Amino acid sequence: MNDRVFVDTNVFVYADDASAKAKRTRARKLLSELIRDRRVVISTQIMQEYYAAAIRKLGLPPHKARSRVERLNRLDTVVIRPAIILGAIDLHRLHALSFWDALVVRSASTAECPRLISEDLAHGLVIDGVKIENPFA
Repeated sequence: MNDRVFVDTNVFVYADDASAKAKRTRARKLLSELIRDRRVVISTQIMQEYYAAAIRKLGLPPHKARSRVERLNRLDTVVIRPAIILGAIDLHRLHALSFWDALVVRSASTAECPRLISEDLAHGLVIDGVKIENPFA
């Protein structure tokens, strides 16, 4: 059984968000366990979105946000290729997802992750063989 878990950007952002106490605690605990067990999978999209959110929402200076992205780069990472983009377009059309959410789901599916940890999609929903789990629900 594949126990790798795709983790969406929002979990990493909450882990660094001092203003979201309960979500920060939950995100840090979850990430700590998954990273320790080498089960986390992300994509290049997650790295990009984290950087943008870190400077915009968290107010991190660009050099600190870059440093955090360097740490994300140590995780198992799906590189977004044209085939993944086309698959995401199909998911967007079939499931009425935003394109960006569809790209996350398609990346998780491409990495053969049976679970996607995200606050952005409906908890329990299964799309493209990937079950969405909201850790903050």
